[in-house]
Amino acid sequence: MNHQLQAPVAIDKPLSKSVGRGRVCKKAVFSSWDDTELAYRFWPAATDTDRALVVVHRGHEHCGRLHDLVEGLELPDYHAFGFDARGHGESPGRRGDAESFSAMVRDLDCFVQMIAGRHKIPVENVAVVANSVGAVIAATWVHDYAPKIRGMVLAAPAFRIKLYVPLAIPGLRLLSKFRRDAFIKSYVKPTMLTHDDEQARAYAQDELITREISVKILLGLHDAAKRVVDDAGAIQTPCLLLSAGSDYVVQSSDQRKFYNGLASEVKEFHTLEGFYHSIFHESDRQRPMAMVRKFISEVFEAGEPAIEFEAVARHTGDEFRRLQAPAVSLADRLSFGLQTVSMRTLGRLSEGIRLGLKTGFDSGQSLDYVYENRPRGSTPLGKAIDRGYLEAIGWKGIRARKVNLSALLNEAIDRLEAERKPARIIDVAAGVGRYLLEVKRSRAEAVESIQLRDYQPRNIEAAKALADSWELESVTAELADAFDPQSYRDLDGRFNLAVISGLFELFPDNEPIERALAGVASVLEEGGELIYTNQPWHPQVEMIARTLVNREGEPWIMRRRSQWEMDRLVEAHGFKKIETRVGPYGIFTVSVARKIANRTER
Repeated sequence: MNHQLQAPVAIDKPLSKSVGRGRVCKKAVFSSWDDTELAYRFWPAATDTDRALVVVHRGHEHCGRLHDLVEGLELPDYHAFGFDARGHGESPGRRGDAESFSAMVRDLDCFVQMIAGRHKIPVENVAVVANSVGAVIAATWVHDYAPKIRGMVLAAPAFRIKLYVPLAIPGLRLLSKFRRDAFIKSYVKPTMLTHDDEQARAYAQDELITREISVKILLGLHDAAKRVVDDAGAIQTPCLLLSAGSDYVVQSSDQRKFYNGLASEVKEFHTLEGFYHSIFHESDRQRPMAMVRKFISEVFEAGEPAIEFEAVARHTGDEFRRLQAPAVSLADRLSFGLQTVSMRTLGRLSEGIRLGLKTGFDSGQSLDYVYENRPRGSTPLGKAIDRGYLEAIGWKGIRARKVNLSALLNEAIDRLEAERKPARIIDVAAGVGRYLLEVKRSRAEAVESIQLRDYQPRNIEAAKALADSWELESVTAELADAFDPQSYRDLDGRFNLAVISGLFELFPDNEPIERALAGVASVLEEGGELIYTNQPWHPQVEMIARTLVNREGEPWIMRRRSQWEMDRLVEAHGFKKIETRVGPYGIFTVSVARKIANRTER
C-alpha cells in the first residue's frame, strides 16, 4: 500500500480534560505502511503555523506520557505530534513486539509523511524530539531515509543498553534461533528512571506501559544502533544530544561516539550530571527542556542549513580510496588472502562462486543467479557451499531490494493506470532485467512497452532470450552506455517510468552518475517517475573489495553513498523524491522520485 495516497482520517474530538497549562490534545489514527492503524496524538499550535514537533516515546511506553514534555517545552507556535509504536499504548499488536525494528522505523517515516499530507506541514518544517529507544528509531530514520527535517533532539539514546549479563547479545541470538517469538522482561524499575517520586509512581501505575520486549526487536535495536553509530558521518541533520549522567539503562560511550562522528555542521552534546535515564520525567526536567527549546528555536530561525556537498561525498569517498590500497594489518592480509585462495579452489565447486569468478560478482548473470536463489554445485559439498554463498547477508539484501523494487514499480504502474496511462518503461542498466520482465508478464495490459539497456552484449542476449521464452511482446533490449549522453539523444519524452538499479555504487565519482541522471531526465515526460536504488551501508564492504572481482575482472570496490547524497544528486536533475524503502539489513534502499516542471516545487 502507498500510505501517501490514502484518504484522510477524521480527527477525534479534543480530550475531555486538558493537563498542566491546558494545551489541547486530540487523538486520531493513521494507516501505516502495512495498513495497520496506529494511534496518534495531535497538540495544535496556538497560532496559524506550518511548523511542527514530532515527539517519539521511549521503549515500553506510549505517546500519552509525552503530554508534559509538549507543554514543558513552551513552544506554543509549533504543532506537536506523537504516535504509539505498534505493540505499545493504544496501537494494535502484541505488546512489546513488531514485525521488525526496521518496521518501527518505517512507521515513523509514514507518520511524518502523513503529517505533511494531512496536516499540510512541510517535512522541512519538522523537528523531532525522541528519548531512549525512540531516539534510536529517530536516528536510524534520519540515517536511512534522509528526510529533510529541520533538526533532531536525541535524549539518552539507547545505542547500547546495559544488559548486565555476560554475553547477553550472543545468548539472545542463540535463543532467537530456537524461539522466534521469545520475549524478555525489563529489569528497569521506575526508581531507576527518575528521581521524581510522583513520576515514578505514575510510571508504575500506567496500565498502558508494557514491561516485556520481543527478543527480535531488542536484537534489531542493537544491530541498527551499531550501524548508525558506526556510520554517523552520513547524517547531516542538526542534532542536540542529551546524555544522562547517572544512566542505569544505557551506556554513554556510544552516544559520544555517535556525536563525534556526525557530519552535521550544527550539533551540541550536553551531559546532564546526576540525571537518570528518563530525562524528560526527571526532577529537574525544566533544564533539558530549556536546552531543547533553545535548540529548536535556533535551528528554525537559522533556516534550512547550507550543506557542502563535497563534504558529504567525502565520508564514503575516503572509504573507497582506503579500499583501493592494500590492507594495512598483517592479520587482515592473511585473512583475506586465505578467503581468496579458498574461493578460487574449493569455492569453484559452488555454481554461484564459479559464475562470479567468470563474469564478475556484480554482473547481470551473477545477480540473476542470486535472485533465482536455488543452490547448485558440483558434489553435495559444492551445493552446500553454494547454499552458504547465497545466504551471505549482501545477497539476502539484494533479494530484499528486488522485493522493494518490484513493489515500488507496481505502485508506480498503479498510479499510471489510475490516470488511464499505459506504462512505458526504460531501464538504462538492466542487466538481464528479470524483475521488469516478470512485471510485463503479470501485467501485460498495464505495461505498454519496456526498453532494456545494458552495455554488455551477454546481458542483452540473456534478456532477449528470457523475453522470447516468456513470449513477451513490446520488449526491446539494446546495447547502450548509461553514462553516454548521446545514447539518450533520440528518446526525448518517450517514457513515463525509468529504473536505475544496482549501478551507482559501482562507480566512485559523481560526474558519470550525473550524466546518467541527466540522460534519464531527458527521456521522461513531465510527471514521469524514476525508481533508483542506493547502497548506503554494507557490513562486508571491505571483505568484498579484498576477495571478489567485478565484471571487469578487477577488485570489486564499491563506493557507498549516504541516502542524503544520493537523493540530492537526483533532486539536482529536476526530481522530487516521493518515497524511500529500506531493506531489513539497511544495506540497500529503493526510492521513487517524480520529474517536476518547476524546480521551486522541491
